[in-house]
Amino acid sequence: MAATDPPTAFGIPFDFILFALTLLGVALFHHHTLQVALTGLGTIALYKLAFTGFKTGDGLPGLVSHLGHEWVILSNLLCLLLGFALLSKHFEDSHVPAVLPKYLPGQAKGAFALLAMVFVLSSFLDNIAAAMIGGAMAHTVFRGKVHIGYLAAIVAASNAGGSGSVVGDTTTTMMWIDGVSPVDVLHAYVAAVVALVLFGIPAALQQNKYSPLMAYEPGGAHVDWGRVGIVGFILVAAISTNVYINLVHPEIADHFPFIGVAVALAILVSAPLRKPDWSLLPGATKGTIFLLALVTCASMMPVEKLPVASWQSAMGLGFISAVFDNIPLTALALKQGGYDWGMLAYTVGFGGSMIWFGSSAGVALSNMYPDAKNVGRWVYHGWHVAVAYVIGFLVLLAVMGWHPSPKRGDPPVTTSSVAQPAVAPVH
Repeated sequence: MAATDPPTAFGIPFDFILFALTLLGVALFHHHTLQVALTGLGTIALYKLAFTGFKTGDGLPGLVSHLGHEWVILSNLLCLLLGFALLSKHFEDSHVPAVLPKYLPGQAKGAFALLAMVFVLSSFLDNIAAAMIGGAMAHTVFRGKVHIGYLAAIVAASNAGGSGSVVGDTTTTMMWIDGVSPVDVLHAYVAAVVALVLFGIPAALQQNKYSPLMAYEPGGAHVDWGRVGIVGFILVAAISTNVYINLVHPEIADHFPFIGVAVALAILVSAPLRKPDWSLLPGATKGTIFLLALVTCASMMPVEKLPVASWQSAMGLGFISAVFDNIPLTALALKQGGYDWGMLAYTVGFGGSMIWFGSSAGVALSNMYPDAKNVGRWVYHGWHVAVAYVIGFLVLLAVMGWHPSPKRGDPPVTTSSVAQPAVAPVH
């Protein structure tokens, strides 16, 4: 049977049913998420081997070719998740978080200010790094008691902060590589800033009630500037590699995991100065393998095209990205064209914050806080993230409207080539 004509049940390709069952298993059996994800990956792979084949071919050669196509993304995620786990521990052990209360306002205002810091950090760091640093700061300043609603807000702040920057999120970097101008994603911040206020205030109140910001104790902590320097060195290595490859050699950006390898090398080079806490790797590896399994499952789905580009479909992709990895969604959108890239960057970037495994930042933070691996509690206590997503999107649509733009080398986008909004945009 051809891979383009997969078996269906009630009109739904059976591949999607298997993937949906995998996600349901992750949601229900949150103490066994790795086993569920690996079981789902194995089942989907065996099904496609036996019945449908892969986009790259049938049988084992098709599987090997498919994995060869995905290995750069998977390797980058592997290196970044493990590397930033070590980086966040360096940051926590530097005692910088312990002196933060000296500079943060008290009570809920301080909790909100910390979320704003994560937002800003993510605009020029990878969102995984921003979430991990935010988690390390929260662990110290709230004495290890971090409310799950606040954890959801840390992830949301990291994803929102990276949505308008081509170096702030994997999806926006993909857009940059594919020819989208950095200016064309910048207006995502119209929605992201609104969302930060809407989820940040309720989350700060939740955290303040659960465990207030600790008081600053003069002389109680001394900053280890060596570890601070290592954190900076690792981040500079990641940022500079990302910028250099995408500006100077964009044609090879998707052929090797440059950013992940740069982070790994920076950690190894700096190890003689301050030894990383290698004991974190086994736990971080489990969470990383979980994410890689879900990303691989998503990449095997028979999604050949998205709905016609419109503001409605862009908004819908945000909800889909909460359960379906946003990397293949972004790749399909780039292939299809006709999108308002800033709007898409906001939806696929921020939308994954609504569930803990909806983004790599959420998975990374849940490795630090295993209690967060509960979909029901995440959605219940993190309700403000979904509300902020919707209102932020509507504000963006009202203020900026729907304005598709071409990628580098594409013909100009015309009004006849894309769906128009159902309501006239407000300018």
